[in-house]
Amino acid sequence: MCGYDNVRIFKLKEVYMARAHGLLSKLSGTIGKQLVFKRYGTTTVVTQYPDMDRIEPSIRQEMQRKLFAEAVVYAKSINRDPAKKAEYKKKLKKGQSVYHYALSEYLEKHKWDKV
Repeated sequence: MCGYDNVRIFKLKEVYMARAHGLLSKLSGTIGKQLVFKRYGTTTVVTQYPDMDRIEPSIRQEMQRKLFAEAVVYAKSINRDPAKKAEYKKKLKKGQSVYHYALSEYLEKHKWDKV
């Protein structure tokens, strides 16, 4: 336990983590590649930013990342073209975005091609 009322620090698997309370419990995301705020239900946990220098992705992971990057390019191109965007809007269900629909459509069409 540390001296702050809204933060409790504990050690788990050689990594220090903290549970945040009060104003800090509303945060999520990263701060300067040093801290990560994660939300698990109603609990906010603060951890160190992961060091991925020694991690080597598998061939399948690299292929999936490349496929996802292609899907992002495709979805952005649909979103930028007013005619295509209007065409996609007709396919959407309530609450869906054109970008996310195009992204998932691309991934579904190409998932067995490259992965």
